[in-house]
Amino acid sequence: MSAFLPHDPLGLDELLGPEELAVRDTVRSWAADRVLPNIAQWYEDGELPGIRELARELGAIGALGMSLEGYGCAGASAVQYGLACLELEAADSGIRSLVSVQGSLAMYAIWKYGSEEQKQRWLPGMAAGELIGCFGLTEPDVGSDPAAMRTYAKRDGTDWVLNGRKMWITNGSVAAVAVVWAQTDEGIRGFAVPTDTAGFSAPEIKHKWSLRASVTSELVMDDVRLPADAVLPSVKGLKGPLGCLSHARYGIVWGSMGAARASFEAALDYARTREQFGRPIGGFQLTQAKLADMALELHKGILLAHHLGRRMDAGTLRPEQISFGKLNNVREAIDICRTARTILGANGISLEYPVMRHATNLESVLTYEGTVEMHQLVLGKALTGLDAFR
Repeated sequence: MSAFLPHDPLGLDELLGPEELAVRDTVRSWAADRVLPNIAQWYEDGELPGIRELARELGAIGALGMSLEGYGCAGASAVQYGLACLELEAADSGIRSLVSVQGSLAMYAIWKYGSEEQKQRWLPGMAAGELIGCFGLTEPDVGSDPAAMRTYAKRDGTDWVLNGRKMWITNGSVAAVAVVWAQTDEGIRGFAVPTDTAGFSAPEIKHKWSLRASVTSELVMDDVRLPADAVLPSVKGLKGPLGCLSHARYGIVWGSMGAARASFEAALDYARTREQFGRPIGGFQLTQAKLADMALELHKGILLAHHLGRRMDAGTLRPEQISFGKLNNVREAIDICRTARTILGANGISLEYPVMRHATNLESVLTYEGTVEMHQLVLGKALTGLDAFR
C-alpha cells in the first residue's frame, strides 16, 4: 500500500501521464524561479514590472495559446493547459490572468474566428510572447449584459470607424493588438485592432486592491479607423465573445485551485511549526478540523477540474459544465483562503505569506468572466429548462 501524501491525499497524480507531469513541473519551476521571489513586492507596489520579458519567457516554455494548434502554438491538451493555469495561479492570479487573456481570449478569438491573414499576422508573435494581446468586451456601464454594449463600429466606405470604451481589460496598456467586440448594423462583430492605430488609447487603471500584480486598463476608441480586413470574418453575434469566455473560464476552474493550494500549504506548514500552549497548533482538534475540511474541498476541486479537462479533450464539455466548475472552485478557493488566514492568525494578513494576497485576488476572479449570479442562472436554466435571465 502506498504512503498517504499530505500534498496529494487522493493520489490524483496517478491520473496524469508523463507529458502532463512534465508540463506541470516546467510551469511550477518557472513560477518558483521568476515569480515567487518577487510577487509580494510587485503586489505591494501595485505593478508588474518586466511584463514583456515575462511574456517572452512564458512563450519560450510554450504557455501562451498552448492548447491551440499551429502558428507556433504548443498544441497541448486541455488537461495540460489546466495544469499550467493551476501552477501559475499558485504563484499569483495576476500571472495566470496574463496567460489566460493572451491565450484563451485574444489568441483564441483570432485562431477561432480570424482570417488566415490575421492568424499569420498575429498568432506566431503572440505565441512567442513577442506580442501581447488583450480582449475588449466589458464596458463601464455594461457588465453582465454584453448584448447591451455601446461600443459601435460603423462602415465608412470599405473601412470601419470604431467608437466606445472598454473597462477592466487585462494587458490593455501593453498590448500590441486588442480584440474588441462592438455593435454594428450587422450585429455584434469582433475586430483585431492594432493598438498603435490613431484614436486608440489604453490608460492603466490604478488604485486596485485586487490583482495588483497585473496590468489592468481602460480601452478608449475615438474614431478609430480600421480597414475592412480588421474584422474577424467567421463569427457574428454574442456566440463569438461567449465562446472565447468559455475557453478562458475553463482555465479559471484549474487556476483557482492553485491559489487555494498555495494557501492550504502555507496554513499546513504554519500549523506544524507555530506553537501555542506548549505545542504546535496543528495538534489541536479545531485546527485539524479546519485543515481536513480545506483538504477535502481543495482536492475535490482539482478532481472536478481534471474531469472537465478530460471532457474538453474528448470534445464533450458543455458551457454549463464550465459554469459548474467556475462557480464551485472559485467559491471554495476563497473559503479555503479565509480559513487558512484564521490558522495563521495575525500573520495571515502579512505579505510574508501568500494567503491574503490570494484571497483578495480571488475576489476579482469570483466575478470576472461571469459573476456568481450569472453562473447560478446558467445552471438553473440547465436544471429546470426555464430561463430566469429576463
